[in-house]
Order: sequence, then structure tokens, then C-alpha cells
Amino acid sequence: MESTPRVFLLSPAYCGGRRAGIAMQPASALPIARQLREGRLDLGSAFSFFSGLYFRGKLTYARKFGRPGDARVEPTLIITPTRGLMTPAALVTPGLILEFAAVDVSADDPRYRVPLERDVTAMAHGLPAHAKVVLLGSVASGKYVDLLQPLLGGRLCCPTSFIGRGDMSRGGLLLRSADAGEELEYQPLTPGVRPRGPRPPKLVPLKRSRP
Repeated sequence: MESTPRVFLLSPAYCGGRRAGIAMQPASALPIARQLREGRLDLGSAFSFFSGLYFRGKLTYARKFGRPGDARVEPTLIITPTRGLMTPAALVTPGLILEFAAVDVSADDPRYRVPLERDVTAMAHGLPAHAKVVLLGSVASGKYVDLLQPLLGGRLCCPTSFIGRGDMSRGGLLLRSADAGEELEYQPLTPGVRPRGPRPPKLVPLKRSRP
């Protein structure tokens, strides 16, 4: 797989939850809340805080294995509810987080669909024909696959080992794979077809070395 260029598309964190609310508190002394108020918080850090293990795993894995094959294309891109694709380094504001929280990620909502189709189309034009675009997100519904696959064709895929796992298990798997430098296997995605499989066994807890 090393010779195949790869771009990773990360599904967004939910911006209307408890952890997002903590970061949005105007009087909070937490570093992440101060960074958000001061315009110094990047999207990758914000979503990692909002979502916890799952998004942190996706971001760590994508940064480890992303290779776009073209300097004009970012190897790691985040799907957003209203702004199409954004880089993890893009700075966010409280207003933007509220904007994200107000829109459901649904293929029926043009506020989500239109910017995403625009940015994916532009990205696809800059990728080599043999590149893979790996979706690190849910494949159980059409909110990502049914929009992305018609634009990306056979280049769109997902980790085979995602099938049957919950979000926390996926996050742990991605962190372990990145730490070990062992990339996962991928399988192609097709609109209207939901990959199914048995639930895999739980990950064995990592042994922590004592100081």
C-alpha cells in the first residue's frame, strides 16, 4: 500500500454536545476555552476535545499515513456540517462552532451537501487516478458514502476493520495502528450498500508501564 497515494476524510465531531458546551463557556479558564475565545484554536484540536478518543484516533492515524501524491492536496481533511472540507489546522471561532451545531449532517440538507460536493470535486481533480480516498467515519448510513462515492468512484474506501466496531473501538484501533506504524487494510465503498459483518472481539487493554 505504500506506493498508493492516500487522502483521509474525517467525519466531524458533534458540536452540540456537553464537551463542546464546556469549550464555549465564556468565563471558562480551561486552555481550550481560552484558545477558542482568542481565535487560536484549530479545528483538529477542537474536534478532538469535543469527540475524545474517536476523533483523536482518526486524526492521529490520518496524519501518520496520509500521502496525497500531489502537493496541492492536503493529506488530511475534515468533513464539516456547513463549510465542506477543512484542514485540521484551520482556526475556528465560537460563531463557527455554533454554526456547525445548528446543522445536522444529512444528505438532504443543502447547507451540508452543497459545500461538501464543491470541495470534494475540487480535491478529486488534484488527485492521481490511482489514489485512494479513505473515509474515517460512519458507513452505516448514506450521509457520507452516498455523497462522496459518485464524485470519487472506486477511489473511495474505508478500513475493513471498522465494520462491526463502535466509535470508541475504532478510535482505539486507529491509535494503536498509528503507534505501531501498521496501516490497516481498506475496502471499496458503494452507494446504497452498507458494509456488514460480525462484531469483532474487544481490543485487548494495553499494558501500562509503571514509572
